[in-house]
Amino acid sequence: MFTTRPTLQGTFGMASTTHWLASQSAMAVLEDDGNAYDAAVAAGFVLHVVEPHLNGPAGEVPIILAPADGPVQVLCGQGPAPAGASVAHYTSLGLDLVPGTGPLAAAVPGAFDAWMLLLRDHGSKSLAEVLRYAIGYAEHGHPAVERIGETVETVRELFETEWISSAEIYLPDGKSVAPGGLLRNRPLAATWRRLLAEAEAASASREAQIDAARRIWREGFIGAALADFAARPAMDTSGERHAGTLTGDDLAAFSATYEAPVTHDWNGWTVAKAGGWSQGPAFLQQLALLPDELPAYGSADYVHLLIEGCKLAMADREAWYGDADEVPLGTLLGDGYNAARRALIGERASYALRPGSPDGRTARLSKHAVAAAAGEDGFEARGLSGSGAGEPTVARGAAAQAAPGGGPADAASGRVPADVAPEIDRNGATRGDTCHIDVVDRWGNLVSATPSGGWLQSNPVVPALGFPLGTRLQMAWLEEGLPNSLTPGRRPRTTLSPSLALRDGVPAMAFGTPGGDQQDQWQVHFFLAVALRGAVRGGLDLQGAVDAPNWHNDSFPGSFFPRGMRPGSVTVESRIGDGVIDELRRRGHHVTVGDAWSEGRLCAVARDPETGVLSAAANPRGMQGYAAGR
Repeated sequence: MFTTRPTLQGTFGMASTTHWLASQSAMAVLEDDGNAYDAAVAAGFVLHVVEPHLNGPAGEVPIILAPADGPVQVLCGQGPAPAGASVAHYTSLGLDLVPGTGPLAAAVPGAFDAWMLLLRDHGSKSLAEVLRYAIGYAEHGHPAVERIGETVETVRELFETEWISSAEIYLPDGKSVAPGGLLRNRPLAATWRRLLAEAEAASASREAQIDAARRIWREGFIGAALADFAARPAMDTSGERHAGTLTGDDLAAFSATYEAPVTHDWNGWTVAKAGGWSQGPAFLQQLALLPDELPAYGSADYVHLLIEGCKLAMADREAWYGDADEVPLGTLLGDGYNAARRALIGERASYALRPGSPDGRTARLSKHAVAAAAGEDGFEARGLSGSGAGEPTVARGAAAQAAPGGGPADAASGRVPADVAPEIDRNGATRGDTCHIDVVDRWGNLVSATPSGGWLQSNPVVPALGFPLGTRLQMAWLEEGLPNSLTPGRRPRTTLSPSLALRDGVPAMAFGTPGGDQQDQWQVHFFLAVALRGAVRGGLDLQGAVDAPNWHNDSFPGSFFPRGMRPGSVTVESRIGDGVIDELRRRGHHVTVGDAWSEGRLCAVARDPETGVLSAAANPRGMQGYAAGR
């Protein structure tokens, strides 16, 4: 089968990320006798520099790791809501949604501590050895990908009039960086150099230096600068200037944590995901909803089945997932529950938001979710208007242009353009996105991580540090009593969702994608393509599965401001075929046809449990993601 690139194979090590410089930096660490965890940390910090519109040091990262000699673990780098971040405080400000940008949307940053724990507990390299790649690119510059300058242009007015500290880095001399132009972030390089100097002065021990760096982040010069800046009012998507709730005490109290993954067995595979504080179990629910016999891969019956199963899983996500309540995952993944839910899938597209009743419980949805499902209060339009604060698909701006009856926006071509740049108002209502990293080494260690948040367009840059705070609190509801209500000390439910799959109980594949609410749609389609379509050169056909036509739906409340939805919507790549598109429309799906290469941004690595052969693949869409290995 034709693929855009070969599936890489080798025996030494493999890395796949959303930017070639991060992949090559990870590979450089492996070549220097580092392991998969050292490589992932180095790549993570490089992504902060080369994809600043997609993630930053004050964002978050869930990580799934499978040590060659130990059990699969989840390392949670999702920080909680600060102690002052209550529903009462936000509603007292006249808000009914957490703003999509600005200090009020900032959770306690979690990514840095998670990367440090991974390095300390599972890595072998020093902090200086893994940070040197990021420091080099920040200090001396890196050739900017097209999207950085495009993103900066969408927030130009905001930067020039309100977020002046951001303009100093991203609009030097009043100009955004041109594609391929050198972009530097010398304040960030200086931050990491000072961090290293203070950590190395604290101890000669590798582990003690890493712990010292964690303290500096929480309580030293970094923590002090973050807390000070969070207290300064800044313009956000509400159209007002608000101060945040994050304090030095919140920063000092946080530590990333390890936990057991949630798993589901399917046809000899075991897929491991983060728990119900993430959307990860929605991937597992989609597998649990599949019948014993699947329609032909890629057929209209197949695509319809997956779309309708996804709607049911995401309705349960809306009703039951969160960190403020116990998530009934045992029942949600159980055979009896899913047999009853499977029976709800009919021949026609469903437009309803239909959560189940696990253990006889009655679902309670946010008033916003109810209004969005009913198409009230302008939710459909404002949720998918081409602007917003959340993570889009590549074609998301185009999706809003589809005709109400499912017809294409461009009658001449029958398609809509894929890369529609987000529009912006002066309050900063633009969208961020996410990165991904997968690494496998010659010893059999696997790691999958999805860094996000702290985008350049999320908050003003902290001048002393060179990076902004994040905005993850926008995913929590300003309504009491829901599993995902904004609650001090609780994690907002995140869309970040790395994946790890075991074959006959042995870790075999790590994979993931950016894309917000689409992450656990695109990943399901990728995983089934791997599982159903065979092997290449004796290994898994990772590149073929990455390249396969993909799709998503928006028939559930979005996780990002302004939290809209489009009941019955489906956005597909044109390569899915006219016959499939016509049949989906006949069944009542509102189909938007995107560009041929516009859905999904998968990365993946694998290890054959029998031969030890390693493999890797990366997304060709956007010409940015690459795999490296030998």
